[in-house]
Amino acid sequence: MRAIRLAPLLAMAALIAACNPIIDSRGNLPHSEDVDKIRVGASTKDEVASVLGSPSSVATFDPNTWYYISKRTETVAFFRPDVLDQKVLTVRFDEAGLVSEVARTDKDAGEEIVPVDRTTPTAGQSFSFFQQVFGNLGRFGDAPLKRAPGGRPPGTGY
Repeated sequence: MRAIRLAPLLAMAALIAACNPIIDSRGNLPHSEDVDKIRVGASTKDEVASVLGSPSSVATFDPNTWYYISKRTETVAFFRPDVLDQKVLTVRFDEAGLVSEVARTDKDAGEEIVPVDRTTPTAGQSFSFFQQVFGNLGRFGDAPLKRAPGGRPPGTGY
């Protein structure tokens, strides 16, 4: 009898626990004291790597731009995660390998990118499902054996 009274309370506790938000921290954002050790025009790539660690990302078309990215998100139940905080530290180097710029940005500087939902047309015919499945029926069979010059099947010697 007592278990019957406790069942609704346990079910309600499980539902409430399932709705607790999950905070997730990702990335590599160096501490401010470490960033202050980097000197524009004096620090090299090796020095930056030893002080700040390896970057989260290197620019695709410019290996002299390093990004240190940090992101905190909150997820409630099955909903899409919300970005609580995002910070990016950008370190740029000149051609000599010395730091030319150190910049900090946050999530307000970012822009949401909406992908275009289109398909690229391809050359050739498009077949329906049934054409693809049954299109080769009857095409394959016992093909006549090709003969080498002289009347012998290929690969049989002289």
